[in-house]
Amino acid sequence: MKKTYIFGHRKPDTDSVMSAIGFSYLKNQLGENTEPRVLGTINKETKYALDYFHIKEPKYLNDVKLQLKDIKYHKGFFIEDTKSIYDGYQEMLKEELTGIPVCKSDGTFAGLVTLKDLSYNLVNENVEDLYTSYDNILHVLKGEEVVRCSNDIIGKLLVAAYRSTTLLSSVVLDSNDILILGDRHSVIEYAVESKVKMIILSGDSYMKEEHIKLAKKNGVNVIRTSYDTYHVSRLISLSNYIKTMLRARNITSFKESDYVSDIIDINNRQKHTNYPVIDKHNKCLGLLKITDLSEKSPKKVILVDHNEKLQSAEGLEEAEILEMVDHHALGSITTNNPINYRNMVVGSTSTIIYQLFKDYKVLFPIDVAGALLSGILSDTLILKSPTATDKDREAVEELSKIALVDYMEYGMNLLKAGTLLDGMSKEDVLYNDYKLFSVNDKTFSVGQFFTMNFEDIKKDIDGYIEVLDKIAEANHFVLVALYVTDIIQNGSYVIYNTKGQNIMDLVYQKDIKEGDFIPGCLSRKKHIVPLIMQILES
Repeated sequence: MKKTYIFGHRKPDTDSVMSAIGFSYLKNQLGENTEPRVLGTINKETKYALDYFHIKEPKYLNDVKLQLKDIKYHKGFFIEDTKSIYDGYQEMLKEELTGIPVCKSDGTFAGLVTLKDLSYNLVNENVEDLYTSYDNILHVLKGEEVVRCSNDIIGKLLVAAYRSTTLLSSVVLDSNDILILGDRHSVIEYAVESKVKMIILSGDSYMKEEHIKLAKKNGVNVIRTSYDTYHVSRLISLSNYIKTMLRARNITSFKESDYVSDIIDINNRQKHTNYPVIDKHNKCLGLLKITDLSEKSPKKVILVDHNEKLQSAEGLEEAEILEMVDHHALGSITTNNPINYRNMVVGSTSTIIYQLFKDYKVLFPIDVAGALLSGILSDTLILKSPTATDKDREAVEELSKIALVDYMEYGMNLLKAGTLLDGMSKEDVLYNDYKLFSVNDKTFSVGQFFTMNFEDIKKDIDGYIEVLDKIAEANHFVLVALYVTDIIQNGSYVIYNTKGQNIMDLVYQKDIKEGDFIPGCLSRKKHIVPLIMQILES
């Protein structure tokens, strides 16, 4: 069963991470194969929760683009370089392919042989030279072993077409010769005495016992075949090692981690039919026939805590979305097929996951209960946010009992862990909990950071504005805002990029200043984003 990845938005907050962890556990208990992932670096608050409940941090997922490993290419299709040309040709015929990767005995990629190479070899190469093995010749000629003295057979082919007297008187044989002949005993005797490399007896020819004994003594290999001399001379070159066909050229190969879009771009330039597939150690994995790209198996994904394309994984359009669980307004993501979509008016996606556990009657382990509790407490500001509902409160009550914590005490420690500025850059503060939004072809972003002491940020507010200006300019955002939320003061301080001044004035219907305090502004979902969208829409 192919694994399904479950993840939240690109700048993961505690709710997105914990809902992915909780939902993955639920899905696996129901017999599915899922894994929670994150699309970015987790913040201090989330790290505190993971450490507190001894939960392993989800692995990072760079993107969900189609990769070669998602394509049904010809895995395991390659041939060792000491196999015969005939074997390579037969393998290509069997798989209906026009090329085959060649590897060394340790699996290292050596080159590519195509039917075009085979044609060139048969027409242009010197077919008198033989560089192969005893077994290859035996296999290609469907022969019978008579005398075997060595495995490697290297030499020049000679067909005994002369009259015996002529050959005996005018042809000098030596240890480099591979002689093809019938039951011409005088020639056989001459060849054995000359210590030729090999004798190939065509037409099931008979060889005298005395000559066999002498062949063993003189190190002469002998094979018998039912093929006549003409057919032996036509087939024998196909017994050569397939590595003899490898020509010096740059072979384009791909790795399973390569993106399909990049492969298509390369193929549009090179127009090849076949590409070897290798691993990072240059070991053969198989062959990609360019038409294989239509046989794809996209990555399967489930989205939690977001439904905006800008907030999701790179390459989402190339993945198969199976399900979405969210508590935000409907966004821009569309699917090709119907999916399960669970959206509820609650303060946290973790609350929805809690409800799904209840629906499926799956029990909560302590760590999963702690994870979901952390997600709810974070997103609802320990149930103080206006987004908090009775369902959130019900979930917190039960989950805190299972997790064996006092939710008020744990919640305060959780939020405090996320407010520590030690070691954080200005970018870290902004991206701690950061989301992108789009309306009428305009994009804006909002970061939210919780603190009990805004003064630590205010003393370098010009530096924060400079960072916001650079991000807005580089990405062509109409607004980049950072809301520094103080749940004790029940409001947020706002900092924004310089060119966003007019938007902020319209949002708050007054001349707003950098660092101004907005009373009652706690929820990005309710108090911030809808107001900005309303202005941009109008």
